[in-house]
Amino acid sequence: MARGARHMAGLALAVATGSAAGCSPLPGASAPGRTPAYLGAETVALKDGLVEVALRMRAPDGVGGLDEYGRCAVARHALDNGYGFARHLRTTLGREGGGVWTADAVYMMTRTFPRGVSRVDARQEIRDCATRGIPTV
Repeated sequence: MARGARHMAGLALAVATGSAAGCSPLPGASAPGRTPAYLGAETVALKDGLVEVALRMRAPDGVGGLDEYGRCAVARHALDNGYGFARHLRTTLGREGGGVWTADAVYMMTRTFPRGVSRVDARQEIRDCATRGIPTV
């Protein structure tokens, strides 16, 4: 994923819940009738149980669409690496040309259900992603 993406000032987000995130519009994002395109997500283990998720998406359904894609990617990473859960720490959004949005998120991996507001139960999230047609990495 290109690290040179222009990050939008003021659009660092701390998502409290997936449903609340879906209410936040993105300027120039998904127009009615446009299908979101998942252009790739990459997970990188940092240190101390932290994981970075970098993703690209065209026509997301607002901030919630980017958040859901990130949650699907981190859920797969958690299960593949022996964790059952993750806690969202931060997300920074950016925009490339051609209507492509980027998100760079950091999650903390845990084996037990974490404290905090924005938590991911990896097994449940994988099922939800399959139902919604969102790819996992």
